[in-house]
Amino acid sequence: MITMNNQKYMYDEVLKKLTNCDDLVKRSFPELDINILYIGHLVGTEELDQDVLTPIAQIKKDEVIHLLGRSQYQSCDDSSKVIKGILAGKAAIFHKKNQSYLIDIYVPKTRAVTAAEIETSIVGPREAFVESIEINLSCIRRRIQSEKLKVVDLQVGSLTNTKINLVYIEGLAPRDVIKQVGEKIKHLKITGVQDIHMLLEHIDDNPYSLFPQLLTTERPDVAASKLLEGKVIGLFDGSPYAFTAPTTFWEFFQSPDDYNRGWVFGTFSRVLRFIALIIMTNLTALYVALVSFHYEMIPVDLLKSLLESRSKVPFPPIYEAIIIEFIVELLREAGARLPTKIGQTIGIVGGIVIGTASVQAGFTSNILIVIVAISAMASYVIPHVIMSASLRMARFGLILLAGLLGNFGLITGLIIFLIHLSRRTSFDTSFVIPKAPFSDWRDTFIRVPLRALNNKPSQTNDK
Repeated sequence: MITMNNQKYMYDEVLKKLTNCDDLVKRSFPELDINILYIGHLVGTEELDQDVLTPIAQIKKDEVIHLLGRSQYQSCDDSSKVIKGILAGKAAIFHKKNQSYLIDIYVPKTRAVTAAEIETSIVGPREAFVESIEINLSCIRRRIQSEKLKVVDLQVGSLTNTKINLVYIEGLAPRDVIKQVGEKIKHLKITGVQDIHMLLEHIDDNPYSLFPQLLTTERPDVAASKLLEGKVIGLFDGSPYAFTAPTTFWEFFQSPDDYNRGWVFGTFSRVLRFIALIIMTNLTALYVALVSFHYEMIPVDLLKSLLESRSKVPFPPIYEAIIIEFIVELLREAGARLPTKIGQTIGIVGGIVIGTASVQAGFTSNILIVIVAISAMASYVIPHVIMSASLRMARFGLILLAGLLGNFGLITGLIIFLIHLSRRTSFDTSFVIPKAPFSDWRDTFIRVPLRALNNKPSQTNDK
């Protein structure tokens, strides 16, 4: 039992540590020797009135002990825990004759669950994550109502104390992956992070790699599917995204519609995306290599058109290609930063006007404009935005090598690209698996019927 002096000391200590917190609300009931502390914008007004203020206002002094003995009041004799509770949206009640009590009346001020904006689906669910970790966790629990669904609470940031939930299914997720993810987050020595993508940069196995090693998703159905495959899901309070671990390179080319519209459409879409991968990374570089070093490989009729279109161009092919690709990236970035309707207009009109004017002025050839446009369209086929951006950056390296060394440079660049991917890992899992067994390829380049599909790849089996 805490004495009156100790209890008063705890109240003063909490107030002292929360100095300059203008959103801290203090309520007092002198006749009952009760003081209440809470953060105004974190608690629900109705919950505060119904569960705290009204019951206290209606009782007599000798009934306080019985009121605070109810189950919804959590006793607490540690000032640090009281402060954490207040900052988490709980009300702290201090009484001179009893321990301090915490009652959870947190009501998050968040936007409602809306449709996914980036990972759109034609026939699948429209629901997307929001900035509230509690709402996001409830979206997952609603889809997987099992006692084997486990949640680990973590915090990151010495100043922000940002809440993170690691979610996994017991018996499916590898224990070593769960341990690695948790330890990496626990051992972060940072003042704070404001977004899940900033967190991923801290915990990536290969932070200097051009490519992302962890998949992020804004869709609860995708997160639930990854859990059923034996993945670990990370939720970040304040971010409408979740990350999955471990991740393979091929997962960045999968879409929810692959599973919602039948295996034929899913397989066709997968093949289309990998063709788009080849086009977006190689087409412009191949043009530069052929025009600069290997005219003899171009058909005669096409070569005549090519020479005619380039007759007024004052730049070597490598400069021409890099300049046009850079202009396309400028248009893409401008369209992304402007309001939606204006951005779409800028992208379309700007592309047409600049492309036409460049050809007419002899600044570039019309064939290169077509090639760059096809490459740009192919980049939009990649479902994951960050992976698409990484591949576009890699394309500039291939163009440079092709302009310097021709086809030899292009092939060398592709070999470096493949070696880089093969050496990458995601929590000690190879980034380019599956290599074996063959059954794991049934959901990689193609999508076999669901009856023949094993949802849990062998690499993520519990060990």
